[in-house]
Amino acid sequence: MSPTNDGGSLVSEARRTNPDFVVYVPSAYDGTGNDGINEHFLVFDVPAGPLMAVWTQSPPATGLPGGRQKNHIVVARSTDDGETWTPPERVVGPDAVDSDEPMASWAFPLVSASGRIYLLYNRHTGATGWITMHTGVMEGVYSDDMGVCWSAPQRIDLPKSSFDDPSGETPGEWIVWQRPERDLSGGYYVGYSHWLHPSVAALGREEVRGWTWIESVVEFMRFTNVDDDPQPRDLEIAPAGWGDRALRVPHYIHPHVSVAQEPSLVRLPDKRLFCVMRTCSGYIWWSDSSDDGATWANPRPLLDHDHGSPLLNPVGCDPIYRMSDGRYLLLHHNHRGFLDGGPGCEARPRRPVFLRLGEYRRDGDQPVWFSEPKLLMDTEGFWVDGKRYDEGDCPGNNTLSMYSSFTAVGGRDVLWYPDRKFFLLGKVISPDLLEDLFVPEAI
Repeated sequence: MSPTNDGGSLVSEARRTNPDFVVYVPSAYDGTGNDGINEHFLVFDVPAGPLMAVWTQSPPATGLPGGRQKNHIVVARSTDDGETWTPPERVVGPDAVDSDEPMASWAFPLVSASGRIYLLYNRHTGATGWITMHTGVMEGVYSDDMGVCWSAPQRIDLPKSSFDDPSGETPGEWIVWQRPERDLSGGYYVGYSHWLHPSVAALGREEVRGWTWIESVVEFMRFTNVDDDPQPRDLEIAPAGWGDRALRVPHYIHPHVSVAQEPSLVRLPDKRLFCVMRTCSGYIWWSDSSDDGATWANPRPLLDHDHGSPLLNPVGCDPIYRMSDGRYLLLHHNHRGFLDGGPGCEARPRRPVFLRLGEYRRDGDQPVWFSEPKLLMDTEGFWVDGKRYDEGDCPGNNTLSMYSSFTAVGGRDVLWYPDRKFFLLGKVISPDLLEDLFVPEAI
């Protein structure tokens, strides 16, 4: 088998999850390209402009020197509702494995009322807390011509937290993983993962037995002056649900340690914000805010309905999206991970992907109730070389981490997702797909 991107097996393998759109097929699977990892895939609309996508790209984790430490940010555009896309264009970050430019990771967009596009991201500075590609300052660039040209990078000041390095020598360890959305005051609001610096974490380096044990909380930030079209360095950031009011979830072995990450937010009909997050407990957890994200309720396990069963997930993405008809789409793996397999196994396997239909329940203790799970997609254990591997033997990634986004394109709801952190694809979430799912009205 000789995978290529010109009609050979790579293109065929990109169809394994039955996508409706193919955004990007990398040049090769064997490490000869600079594009072997593609993730954190955020598709967004620009007023009177093209559909755009931004993601983090890097060489594969194995097979090349410096793999996974050469993250860079790329963008692509589509003028036909996602049917075809331009080749990715690097915006910032190292353009080759031998580049000395510090890596740039996890970019997310902000679009002003005038159409100025900001991309903000994590820029590594050389100092590392727990994980190199999570540790860095916030930088930003902007474009006034629909992403054709970009400004030079500028440093953006993040509020200093008690969770960060008290000495100030190491930047914070953080990731914004979903698109910020407009708040009720017209600004932008988003949640983010914040890992505690080793010097202030409940478990020190000698006690942490895997990356899934690193202490973390969910915090939020508000961008208040985007529509003034400031320079990136002049963007105003107001912390919310932050510090002592951050969201914490107990680790399944060490309940005094919080592992809460990757918040995903939707707006409810009563104007509350509803947030779900990944944890290291085997369950999805949730919280809500009745003051537009200024404060948040204590998190609880997410149930299918009041007094129902908890929704299972390993340490993996569990995004929730509001669909065009006002209902909600939740994605998760529907199992707890290998909790008995030792540190790190709590995140495996990140497959298959199930969907649940969610509906608002005005009088519910939990304001969104869910249907039974329905299988959406699976790799069946195949890697992108077209071969099937056992979980521990796969030379790459044979799972489906839903570092995804969601848009209404041409009147259709579309889930945009990275398949095996390699292919970038889109799948229509049609009414037909959901017609056999039932959300209980009352219990």
